[in-house]
Amino acid sequence: MAKLRKFTLSHDKKIGDWVLKHDVSHRVKKRFDNKTDALTGGVLDKILGAEGGSVKIKKLNGRIQEERTYGKGRDPKRSRG
Repeated sequence: MAKLRKFTLSHDKKIGDWVLKHDVSHRVKKRFDNKTDALTGGVLDKILGAEGGSVKIKKLNGRIQEERTYGKGRDPKRSRG
């Protein structure tokens, strides 16, 4: 199994929106007006596509709220969730 791509959804204080960035390249994948827009309706699943990936979702204060895995069958075998 190939390594899981890793992303972070966090608040951009300069612009005031929410941004999904690749953890290694730090390239912006997508911007959202608010956090709810990113987390509802399978939006992140569609953005990550068939390759899937792991997304760390941060709170407004920058602390990690949760981590989600997208892509069919991409969940690690030893995950608690």
